[in-house]
Amino acid sequence: MNDTLTCGFIGLGLIGGSIAKAFRKFYPDSRLIAYDIKQEALKEAAKEGVIDLPLSHIGSDFSECNYIFLCAPVSENDKNLSRLKEHLSPSCLLTDVGSVKTDIHKHIKDTGLESQFIGGHPMAGSERIGYVNSKALLLENAYYILTPGEGVAEETINNFSSLIASLGAIPMVLTCRQHDFVTAAVSHLPHVIAASLVNLIKASDSEEGIMKLIAAGGFKDITRIASSSPVMWQQICLTNKENISELLDAYIVSLKQIKKEIDASGSQQLYDFFDNARSYRDSFIDASSGPIKKSYSIRIDIADEPGALAAIATILALNQISIKNIGIVHNRELEGGVLQVEFYEENSIEKASAILQSKGYSIYHK
Repeated sequence: MNDTLTCGFIGLGLIGGSIAKAFRKFYPDSRLIAYDIKQEALKEAAKEGVIDLPLSHIGSDFSECNYIFLCAPVSENDKNLSRLKEHLSPSCLLTDVGSVKTDIHKHIKDTGLESQFIGGHPMAGSERIGYVNSKALLLENAYYILTPGEGVAEETINNFSSLIASLGAIPMVLTCRQHDFVTAAVSHLPHVIAASLVNLIKASDSEEGIMKLIAAGGFKDITRIASSSPVMWQQICLTNKENISELLDAYIVSLKQIKKEIDASGSQQLYDFFDNARSYRDSFIDASSGPIKKSYSIRIDIADEPGALAAIATILALNQISIKNIGIVHNRELEGGVLQVEFYEENSIEKASAILQSKGYSIYHK
């Protein structure tokens, strides 16, 4: 293996493409190779100079890699690993980008590759999919969870963590079981709840669609994530079903309890229920951006460099637009934009978006 940093990608969609573009940005002399069943994505990546070698199959070219990123759908991992194993260098570190980690760790253990595998989950993404929507900025200031396999040397973990940090992300090391329970609580369960709430309204609505017509504010905020890919969330529920089911049981118990208080007109209990939720929700670092409290905000793609945030604030101030809150978003899974700007009034959203777009910024509405 030569001294040139060589990275391989199996799957070059939104996440794989974004990681490849981040490598090209921060390591311009690196050698990047990729395989994807969608040859048009490979051709586009090669045309843009992101990928040096597009491949039509998983073969010996991957033996030169220092790192290989598994970025294909989780249902393809078993098959891709079996093809890759015979070409994998003992010094190569294997990683993935899936939203569930225990399942891939089982596949890795079955293939005997635990000592050279660190699971990965960049907490960034978008409802939009495919290489065409990938961008190096997607990783900047986003949490990137790492789940080392058994037998991975501490030095290897530290080196890979430093590599991920050098791409602009924020690495966080957890066990695969910790990861799956945490993400089941803060990501997977909310998607199930949002989808079930939308389906409830659909089933309860009149023939005239009055509920759908007047749905706004809190309902739209809390159910926005129900617009995500049904295929992806089907796979997540199938691969993380124990954790999601356990948390659903706890959630059902809490729903039954609040139903009991509502039926009994428990005034103090109802107050405590909402007050405890409000206090805890307001303690979140990103308290203004969640689905519970209505906020008037946009997200903006900016480079992580000195003066970038100040430039946004200056542009808005010069146009008499008041900012309520502004900050970097670290968890951008299924949402675009690295910078979130919150306003006092709803009409500021359209005005700010138009001005910033005219300056060349990419704007995402929540």
